[in-house]
Amino acid sequence: METIQQFFELELIHIGEFNVKVYTLVNILGIYLTTKLVLFLIKKALYRKRHTKQDIGANYALLKIIKYVVWVIAIGLGLETLGIQLTVLIAGSAALLVGVGLGLQQTFNDILSGIILLSEKTIKIEDVLEIDGDIVKIQSIGLRTSKAFNTDDVSIIIPNSLITSTKVINWSHQTSKARFRIDVGVAYGSDVDLVIQTLEESANEHPAISDKVSTEARLVNFGNSSLDFQVLFFSEQIFRISRVKSDIRRSINSKFVTNRIAIPFPQMDLHLKSNVTEKEK
Repeated sequence: METIQQFFELELIHIGEFNVKVYTLVNILGIYLTTKLVLFLIKKALYRKRHTKQDIGANYALLKIIKYVVWVIAIGLGLETLGIQLTVLIAGSAALLVGVGLGLQQTFNDILSGIILLSEKTIKIEDVLEIDGDIVKIQSIGLRTSKAFNTDDVSIIIPNSLITSTKVINWSHQTSKARFRIDVGVAYGSDVDLVIQTLEESANEHPAISDKVSTEARLVNFGNSSLDFQVLFFSEQIFRISRVKSDIRRSINSKFVTNRIAIPFPQMDLHLKSNVTEKEK
């Protein structure tokens, strides 16, 4: 027993008044393992039941916040175990922290934005967002950046401040489906009722269309060269909607050809006026 006590009292590092003994390292290892165990148990408690997509996103955000808080506490305890007083450390490095803060202002802005995203839960993993005209699906939300991939399956790293400071459309925030539209123009003189029927049939034939009763085609405007129509439909394929729209457009074009409905193109008449004067001799 005395040998074990002597082993734990063995001094490994000694610099002035600062020294590290074996039991200090054991305490730090204990803090680390305890932290990992606590986080594991919290994660198991949050994900022990089958959840919906919204619950998964909320649990992910809550787990992220808890993880950051627990690790900050663990690091503080570790420093205290080493004999480093946090209050003295913070006071002594106040001027340095001010300089670092000015240099890393944008980084701190991103971190604060990350905390806002994780706490507000307005944006969750698997959400489909439209940012600056790009459609992306969120994979993870970190403290400084979020990871997403676009419709071309390209991974994108997004600073959190960009999400909180710009206009963002969350297509999947409230429901699992969204309403989309396709615009098309036909030649003047076309049968309007036949065009509306053709547009609605083309949309409803696609398997990705939800709530087919709500599919609706409208005559929206009398254009310069065409009668402008619009077909509106619901779909759960929010992220891959471009492919769905392409399929519906192909069906519309095929049915227009069958029904002899013409899609006009802008035309311009150019009149040349001749003004020739003869000079009398």
